[in-house]
Amino acid sequence: MGLDWTSIDRFLFGQAWTGSRIAERAGVLCEEIGPRWATSPAERRAAEYLRAQFAEDGLEGAELEAFQLPTWEYTRAEAALLGEGTALDLRPFNRCPPCKITAPVVDVQFGTERHVEAARAALSGAIAVMNIAYEPFTTPVPLYMRLQALAAAGVAAVVCVDSKDGRRVEYHNAGDWRAPESAEAPVPCVTTSREHGAWLRRHDGQSLSLCVESRFYDAPTQNVVAHLPGEHWPEQQIVLVGHHDTVLGTAGGNDNASGTLAVLETARTLSALRQEMGVAPGCTLRFATLSAEEQRLAGAAEYARRHCSSGEQTRLVVNLDELSTGHMKGMVLAFDHLQPLVQRQLDALGDGLQCHAMAQLDSTSDHYPFLRLGVDAAHLWRWRFHGRHADSNYHHEGADTRDKINVRELKEYAGQLARILLRLSHVPPQEWPDNPQTEQTVAARVEAERGQVIRVY
Repeated sequence: MGLDWTSIDRFLFGQAWTGSRIAERAGVLCEEIGPRWATSPAERRAAEYLRAQFAEDGLEGAELEAFQLPTWEYTRAEAALLGEGTALDLRPFNRCPPCKITAPVVDVQFGTERHVEAARAALSGAIAVMNIAYEPFTTPVPLYMRLQALAAAGVAAVVCVDSKDGRRVEYHNAGDWRAPESAEAPVPCVTTSREHGAWLRRHDGQSLSLCVESRFYDAPTQNVVAHLPGEHWPEQQIVLVGHHDTVLGTAGGNDNASGTLAVLETARTLSALRQEMGVAPGCTLRFATLSAEEQRLAGAAEYARRHCSSGEQTRLVVNLDELSTGHMKGMVLAFDHLQPLVQRQLDALGDGLQCHAMAQLDSTSDHYPFLRLGVDAAHLWRWRFHGRHADSNYHHEGADTRDKINVRELKEYAGQLARILLRLSHVPPQEWPDNPQTEQTVAARVEAERGQVIRVY
């Protein structure tokens, strides 16, 4: 006898909506605990809280999985023009090395090849000022390549100008995250606000004093894991993940309490279905909130190493990141061989959701370490495409607070994800197409795509 999907869908959406604990849990993560830089005491507290929530919601195997993280922190970042009283709005890039530099400012505009060549005579030992955005109407050049070109030209440091207004300044990353374990800044890199960047450019050629006090060290952190065992094919698994860590100094409402809460709520909803209606997943559904996404995707890499390189068959990993963005439009795969199967399950929902495959491998979030192993992984079609909310523009900054979480839409995400994962879990193993990807084929594709800006539309 087949499953009564009408009754199941009614229960899942009702539970996701009326049983929601999103608002309560958002308050704990974003306000009681607050910023959750991986390896910090607050991040440990968040992980312990999340483990307890999984257990309370009836998930099995709720535990912390500890690992060592090569991490970084800064205690001071200041910059000011000599003879001027104004201190710049400033944030060091993630993993910015310590520096204490006084050097002339040189405007390199967008840092493209022609801009660097035009300023080359003045760049040796200087502090370059560069727009972090791509130059309009030209072939986009990745940020890490522009920074490398400036380093090769001999600059002592780079001040990147944020494109946001209102003196908002984000944390950024300097290296190529297609190889995240070696992604480092080629020179000290900091970000200033759009307003202070314009002011700095009006003083081109004057001396800037730049000081960053930072250190690199190893420290323990942890992922949080739980699961619902499969009734028919327990050795098969589908995984739902989202990172619980934040950058320094932000409560991370959008990035990524939203994704963390959606993992929790989807797991809670499916657990309630099992308890109240006796409907279990067909294959095992695993749920994880990951550490250190903001630190070169280290938590996802650790999880993939432990759980996706063993005898279990990982059918699909779905990554949730920055969901305060707009309604769910569908799912985006990295490899296209699953597209027909996933689209059939989305069609069964009757809500017009679409499945697409990206033209390039996206290395900017926690699905990427799974892709590097050749594991099928996806993210949701939401803010990276059209129709996004203004709140999706808040991440990596102090203003990414609890109010950026859209509770109503997260309820919809949890209900839809529960419906999708349950249907996928009941697809018999023989109906899943073979995965043609291997670590070697993915590595070759990554190398071929190096230097390209990832297409997100």
